[in-house]
Amino acid sequence: MYASYFGLKHEPFSIAPDPRYLFMSERHREALAHLLYGLGGGGGFVLLTGEIGTGKTTLCRLFLAQIPSHCNVAYIFNPKLTATELLDSVCEEFRIERPAPGATVKCYVDRLNQFLLQSHAAGRNNVLIIDEAQNLSAEVLEQLRLLTNLETSERKLLQIILIGQPELREMVERPEMEQLAQRVIARYHLEALSAPETGQYIRHRLDVAGLERPLPFEARSIRRIHQLSEGVPRRINLLCDRALLGAFATSRATIDRSTVDKAAHEVFGARKPAPATARHAAAILGLGLAIGAGLYAAASRALLEEPGSIVDAQALAPVPSAAPASAAAAPVAVPVQPVALQPARLLSDPADAWRELAQMWKAEPGAGEPCQALARQQLQCFNRNLTLGLIRELGRPGIITLDAQHGAPRYALLTGLTRDTATLRADGTEQTVTLAALADRWQGEFATLWRTPPGYGERSGARGELVDWIAQRLATANGRPAPQAPSTLDASLRAQLRAFQVAQGLQADGQPGPMTFMQLNRAGGADEPRLQTGH
Repeated sequence: MYASYFGLKHEPFSIAPDPRYLFMSERHREALAHLLYGLGGGGGFVLLTGEIGTGKTTLCRLFLAQIPSHCNVAYIFNPKLTATELLDSVCEEFRIERPAPGATVKCYVDRLNQFLLQSHAAGRNNVLIIDEAQNLSAEVLEQLRLLTNLETSERKLLQIILIGQPELREMVERPEMEQLAQRVIARYHLEALSAPETGQYIRHRLDVAGLERPLPFEARSIRRIHQLSEGVPRRINLLCDRALLGAFATSRATIDRSTVDKAAHEVFGARKPAPATARHAAAILGLGLAIGAGLYAAASRALLEEPGSIVDAQALAPVPSAAPASAAAAPVAVPVQPVALQPARLLSDPADAWRELAQMWKAEPGAGEPCQALARQQLQCFNRNLTLGLIRELGRPGIITLDAQHGAPRYALLTGLTRDTATLRADGTEQTVTLAALADRWQGEFATLWRTPPGYGERSGARGELVDWIAQRLATANGRPAPQAPSTLDASLRAQLRAFQVAQGLQADGQPGPMTFMQLNRAGGADEPRLQTGH
């Protein structure tokens, strides 16, 4: 109803799960990493709990999409079943021929055991996922525990993942559940979004819905939304949807605090939000989602001077004419961002940019081709189109290519990145510009350096010094003791690697590539140049 009024292609705050709107906060990434780690845990239970509306089911769908092809998956959504009914459902999900009606629990377990042994012999793993697991009875939980007894001399045959509300965690902690609790190999409680993440979440959903104007929510209203919703995504959706509808009904271009309060009264009635629970401090991950609207906003772009420099100017972002006249009267000003006292001299030769970057690594690129010389010093050149969000995740300075669309590319080092600005360095000069100004001249090409680990490039296959190094770095990142060498890149280690990749915002393929090596180096505390970041 209000979508076209705000220049949106879709209504952004539906409570229906839509993968296009998926927002991965730090906690969501950690939760997904725990689930993926559980795949290689060799059997037992993995627990994921969280309040209603925190995104458990959406996260489960993403997890299902990331499960390797060699895994058989059984997914049970309604666990209000007897032990026999549950076993019957498990057999149905695994496509096992079920016993005749009235069969005993033993008949079901025997058939399931035979299927698991055949799958194991064929090199396949089996995963049972139970959603809304807080509805499981004590009898059914005990039967699930007994299923984890199905094993070979090498490993357990069934991995069970329980997803549910906080009551599930309380159930497992009861004294009578001690035997089951001892078989939990990973657990994670998914908390609500922090205040900064709430703002990022709102920006992200509006961006996906096609917003090309300044954000319609005032800063105070976003803080109020977080306070009223307690950071729970489903409540945020309800509040934002009703607030946008209220602004549309009163021909307002922006949503202020009073509009949010009125929306809260309509959505929650006389109910008061539950008191906030203590939350640990979280790093702001998802910068790419937060700045997406800034990069493509319909604002007047920065004025540019000579091709060899970037000069930033104040931009005004008026409300588009699609809004009613009463709303379009007041333009919204974008603050002027700091500019260096002298224009930044950009580089015309990429080799000069590599040499300047090499100085930050205290490396000697020589007079010839820089990347060849740097490779002899265990430094590899890396070049790829990346988003600013992923560049922030990598946390290292790099070379950006400017003006490539005009046929005369120039180069500068990206040394700093905040929510609104980028710091560029070239030929001894430095300048800070807005992301909007950067977007006009940068198409995403980013190059940087990374240090190769021991054994890199050797034909060691799935074992050797390189794999030992990966295992040690993963252990450090997870706070566990270093494994005993020699290590092999087996299913368990690949699952750990996938979990690490998810936590770092990388593609979770279980294969070590340049960006994975970058983050493993960083997790191990390597002395490397760092990108200066801020909010």
